[in-house]
Amino acid sequence: MAIQYAPRLSPSGYSHGTHADPELCSYLILLSRQGKVRLAKWFTTLSPKDKAKIVKDVSQLVLARRTRMCNFLEYKDTKIVYRRYASLFFIAGCSSEDNELITLEIIHRYVEQMDKYYGNVCELDIIFSFTKAYYILDELLLAGELQESSKKNVLRCISQQDSLEDMEDVEAIENALKTGIL
Repeated sequence: MAIQYAPRLSPSGYSHGTHADPELCSYLILLSRQGKVRLAKWFTTLSPKDKAKIVKDVSQLVLARRTRMCNFLEYKDTKIVYRRYASLFFIAGCSSEDNELITLEIIHRYVEQMDKYYGNVCELDIIFSFTKAYYILDELLLAGELQESSKKNVLRCISQQDSLEDMEDVEAIENALKTGIL
């Protein structure tokens, strides 16, 4: 008779076997040096008040740090991983068990994808074309975990979205011309 053991569960309720760890990121925030949020993506459900508190606290923590300091810091029961690119801070909030280096790599992958799409991305690109920044992020991350690691696949999906939008714009103009609006 064989003895069967139940999988061991971590304190968070996730097993250490074949099941995935808790989500990689709870949120990703792009923050200017002046403390303005340029993009915020939340992968957990929080009230607007809680989101505002997190943004305020994390902004103060990250903006107060010197450039030579470590890019990882503790915040409550989570871990903050950030990296500065030009005038923007890319800030990810992760569970304390997650690997910081993988999170840094995901942030870098996101910046690389935006660089390829925008052609040397800058803060103004994100401000004036934020929907594309969200599209790229949505192709990379799903529920806070890396969804697509292939750079080519991400850019291919984004270019397909662009062509669909262009087709919709052309159809809208044609319909407006037919009805005599334009």
